[in-house]
Amino acid sequence: MVDGVTLPPPRTGAAPRLSDIAGQAAVSEATVSRVLNGKQGVADSTRQRVLAALDILGYERPVRLRQRSAGLIGLVTPELTNPIFPAFAQSVEQVLAGHGYTPVLCTQLPGGATEDELVEQLVERGVGGIVFLSGLHADTSADPGRYAALTERGVPAPPPPYRVREPANPGRGVPFVLINGYNERISAPFVSPDDNAAVTMALQHLADLGHRRIGLAIGPQRYVPSRRKRDGFLAAASSVLGMDRSEAELLVCSTLFGVEGGQVAAGALLDAGCTGIVCGSDLMALGVVRTARGRGLDVPRDVSVVGFDDSQLIAFTDPPLTTVRQPVQAMAAAAVGALLEEIGGSPVQRTEYVFQPELVVRGSTAAVRA
Repeated sequence: MVDGVTLPPPRTGAAPRLSDIAGQAAVSEATVSRVLNGKQGVADSTRQRVLAALDILGYERPVRLRQRSAGLIGLVTPELTNPIFPAFAQSVEQVLAGHGYTPVLCTQLPGGATEDELVEQLVERGVGGIVFLSGLHADTSADPGRYAALTERGVPAPPPPYRVREPANPGRGVPFVLINGYNERISAPFVSPDDNAAVTMALQHLADLGHRRIGLAIGPQRYVPSRRKRDGFLAAASSVLGMDRSEAELLVCSTLFGVEGGQVAAGALLDAGCTGIVCGSDLMALGVVRTARGRGLDVPRDVSVVGFDDSQLIAFTDPPLTTVRQPVQAMAAAAVGALLEEIGGSPVQRTEYVFQPELVVRGSTAAVRA
């Protein structure tokens, strides 16, 4: 019993005291008491911290604190082998849960369900909206008409026990928001990092270390983020390094996303004499490091490498990877906020909300050798 409230047995470990919960949530014991007793006067964010503390300390939540879901929200992501996608999924789900919604995660696997098939399944289950992460909207070769069709279709009622908030404008279709990959032919809110700024700050960092032969390893050019990084690199190579565009274009290598793509790109860029390589993802950067070491080169003594994303494990690679961090939490909050405004009947401007990335300097970059 904690302050008059009998909690279920802890799932793990000894029963925490009121002070344990308060310490974990970084709030006062009085605040914990108000939350556990279901009293008013506690901010939603604070209430969520207390509930999270219960979860972390191994308690099931008291029955009185178990709220019914406000409805289902679909989250369509690519494969989860790239750590940045689970990071986005977790952030989106946390924000949705804070608003009382139940997220439904749909992952695209090679040979599995396509994005269109996943969307069909979500609509059949009566989702109130959908968040698309790095989906077909980012592929310039894909037909954007699928998203226009989504806005025109009705949404069936979800199965119990979900309680759906009635939209202010029923019949307007399924609201959705898109993360990473702006497409002007799609009328929807977009949330993106500034790819141009990301590549520019990475190249400037290497230039400040004395590198003058810098290459860019990115994914296929049909994807909007790859195109934007390429455009940013060519502009920065001219303004920062004084390169001619034709010369800079020779130092751009488009391969496949992932470690293997980074390995292939590294081979070409190292053959071109690059002492610094900027990558379109952290996984590609790890592929570059692998190829460099395979050639007997040291990172960063012989070649400096910069990644992009900064998922949680990247700080623990060997060497720790210098990378450009996507503001995942801020982007997830903005995407969910826009979607919930749409669900509530308050149309959001059909435009792109661009977030500034951050350069995180670690051990994979160093001054160029004489």
